Formats: sequence, C-alpha cells, structure tokens
Amino acid sequence: MMELTTPALLFPAISLLLLAYTNRFLVLAQLIRQLHGQSQEQIHDITLRQIANLRLRIVLTKVMQGFGVLSFILCTLAMFFLFQKLPFLAKLSFGVSLLLLVASLLVSLYEIVISTKAIEIELEALESRSNKN
Repeated sequence: MMELTTPALLFPAISLLLLAYTNRFLVLAQLIRQLHGQSQEQIHDITLRQIANLRLRIVLTKVMQGFGVLSFILCTLAMFFLFQKLPFLAKLSFGVSLLLLVASLLVSLYEIVISTKAIEIELEALESRSNKN
C-alpha cells in the first residue's frame, strides 16, 4: 500500500526542477534581448540560425515546464486521494505524475542538445570573424 509520504518525496525534486526551468527561460529571454539590441541592419545567416534555435528552445522550455507543473499537480492529487482513502486513484495519479516527470526530463535533455548547437553557432561566428582579420 502506498503511503502519504511516497508522493511527498517528489515535492522538493519537482520544485527544484521547475526553478531550474525558470532560470533557463530567463537566460533565453536575456539572449533574445541581446540579439534584439544588436544592429538591425546586419542580420547575418548566423543570427537567423540563432533566432530559429532560440524559438525552438522557448517552445521546448514551455513544454518541459508544462509537464513539470502537471506532474506536480498530479503528485498533489495523489496525496489528496490517499488522504481520502482512494488508493487506486492515488496510485494512478502518482503513476501518471511520474510519467510526466520523465517526459519533462526527456524534453529537458533535448533542449540541452539544442542549446549546445547554439554554442556551436556562436563558435562559427567567432571563427568567421577571426578568418576575416
């Protein structure tokens, strides 16, 4: 039988995960503002690739935040169902919560892969500038 403390174990983990996702979103917003502040007249291929990369990363961040929040809600519902002596609903809710948490982490992993591509784009820009000099 699942106890009330079982879903409660996920609360700190999910909270920290959502905080990390929020920090990633803030970094993306800052990068977009920096790109916007650059000269609007000279938009190069590298800048267009960065913009496409940032758009995808924003979408992925929203998806992983959404999965994380839904996981948190279902984890809370699992505790509520346990409190109400509804073990089947509690297990179902907790199981789906875990699946959503895994989905959130997988999307996060994909976003990390995309973010490394952004760094590669920046390195290309640095190389092209050094080759011109």
